[in-house]
Parts: sequence; C-alpha cells; structure tokens
Amino acid sequence: MLICPLCRAPLHDHDQGVACSAGHRFDRARQGYLNLLPVQHKKSRDPGDNQAMVEARRRFLDAGHYAPIRERLAALAVDRAPTRWLDIGCGEGYYSARLAEALPAAEGYALDISREAVKRACRRAPSLTWLVASMARVPLADSALELATSVFSPLDWAETQRLLQPGGALLIVGPARDHLLQLRQRLYAEVREYDDGKHLARVPPGMHLAHSETLEYPLDLDRPEDRADLLAMTPHGWRAGAERRQAVIEQPLQVTVAVRFDLIERDIA
Repeated sequence: MLICPLCRAPLHDHDQGVACSAGHRFDRARQGYLNLLPVQHKKSRDPGDNQAMVEARRRFLDAGHYAPIRERLAALAVDRAPTRWLDIGCGEGYYSARLAEALPAAEGYALDISREAVKRACRRAPSLTWLVASMARVPLADSALELATSVFSPLDWAETQRLLQPGGALLIVGPARDHLLQLRQRLYAEVREYDDGKHLARVPPGMHLAHSETLEYPLDLDRPEDRADLLAMTPHGWRAGAERRQAVIEQPLQVTVAVRFDLIERDIA
C-alpha cells in the first residue's frame, strides 16, 4: 500500500528500507519507522512538535488523564471493523497503540510529520507501520483505507478522501465547546468560545456525517507536574503570559475534558 512521496510509484522493501521503480530510496530508522518526508516537502529542518512538547504529552497521556478518550476511540473503531486503517497525526502513539490492540487482525499505519514524536511512538506498538510523512502527501495508495482517525490533529480533507474506500470512514476527535474551560479561564482575560462544529462545514462533496457524539468528564490535576505538562503539550503553553502560566502550575486545578467524536463516511456512489 505504500507509495513513493516523490513520484507516487509503489514502494517495495529494499535493503534496510524501501524503494520505488524510479530509484527513490528511503531508509528505515533503527527504531523501526520509515522516513517518507523528503527534504523538499519540509518547511523547516525539523517540522512538527519538538522533543519537549512530545515528552510533555507522553507523560500526561501515560498518567491516564485522557484514557476515556482513548477507550471510546477504540470502541468506535472496532464497530467499523476495518481491515486497513491509518492514524493521521499520531504524535507519540498513545491512541495509535490502543487502536492496534483493539484491531489485532487489521493492517495498521500511523503517521506524523514530527520525527521526534514517531521515534517514541515506535516503542508502543512495533506491529504498526510507523511513518514520518506529511498529512498533505500521505504515502499510501488511493482507496487504501477503510478507516482513518485524526485525534486533536489538523486534517487535509482532499487527501483523506483520496485515501478512503467508498463506504470508508474518517473518525475525527477534537475539542468540544467546554474543553479545558477552567484552564483557559485562568490563562486569558477574555475566553474565546470554541466553535466546535466548524470542521463539519469543510466536509467535501462525496462525504457525509454519519455519527456524532460528545464525551465529557471532570479531571482533577493535583500535581504541579501534570499541570505543567498540560500547558506544554497545548498551544496555551505559548499563547498565555508567563505569569499566568506559572499561576496555573502552582495551584490545584479541576478542568472539564470535553471532546467530540465525528464519524464522516465517504459516499458509496
């Protein structure tokens, strides 16, 4: 299913990596991932989340704070019973690894533009095909997938539609209106309300919303290191002022976790 990110020809195993018939070769890193992000497709030397952000997210997620999101994602994926799936913007692999557990017979792929994230993700589920690649140029063949997931990640609609088989589905997980509201109230003098359904206006012709639900629960962050990691793994860590960020770290915090699950299918005809 892998295709060359330069010429789009099929890739096959070659030495310690993969190659296409045109002679383009890509190495497999010692951690196990394939780097299919050519230098000409990069906008910076090391695009995506840096090491500090990746490590903060890894610690926060491994503490179990978002485990209900992961479990609901896995349950919805199992309902689709795909034989081939992709996690787009997989980060350090917390959700991808759970999908691999839930879908042991399926062929799984996980992709992120951050090399630092994918290096760590490989350790979670060696059975997956881990890729450093652009979500705007996913190195998979047309109609390769029955399911794609996108958890707190940007999305290229045209590319996702290309990847899905007719009847295949995209499962988007993103913030609902009250997500981390109390944190935002501490950080900003004026809290902007999320328009949590705006992405649905971008659904292209040939796709339709098949299911939508919201998961909401309170989360107590009693440890300062958890509050610091939450700040470091979100845009709030650099948008808010230093004084307000420090105040968040120093005081216990209960926040509302509120996320949407939207299942968008590609039309069959």
